[in-house]
Amino acid sequence: MPFIRGDEAVVHEIHGGRFVSYVRPDTGSRDLAAWRLEIPAAMVGPTHTISEEETFYVLSGRLLLTIDGESAELGAGDAAVAPAGSALAVANQTDQPAHAWVTTRVGLTAELADGTTITPPWAH
Repeated sequence: MPFIRGDEAVVHEIHGGRFVSYVRPDTGSRDLAAWRLEIPAAMVGPTHTISEEETFYVLSGRLLLTIDGESAELGAGDAAVAPAGSALAVANQTDQPAHAWVTTRVGLTAELADGTTITPPWAH
C-alpha cells in the first residue's frame, strides 16, 4: 500500500501540540514514520531526549527548535536535524500557528526531564 490518503491520517494531541500521522507501520511503512506537526501560537513544548534521529521541515509559521542547547528560529522552507540521543524542545513564540513535517525511524521513544518515557503512537 504505497499511497496514503489524507483521510487515513490519525490525529494525536499531547503537550499542547497536534500530531497528524500519515506514514507509520499500519499504513505500510517498515522503517520510517512521518507526520504533520501543528504547534499553536505561544506554545512551549517540554524538553525531551529522543531515541532516534528526527528531521523537521517547517511548512508555515515560525518554530523555535532547541537541540542539545543550541536554538534557532526556523521559518517556512527551513529544516533541522535532531540526532538520536539529543535533547529536543519545540516552541512557537509567535501569535500565529506553525506547521512542520517531521520524519523519524519507526520505534522512536522520548524521555522527559522527570524520567517519564513516551512511546508516541504516531511513530509506531
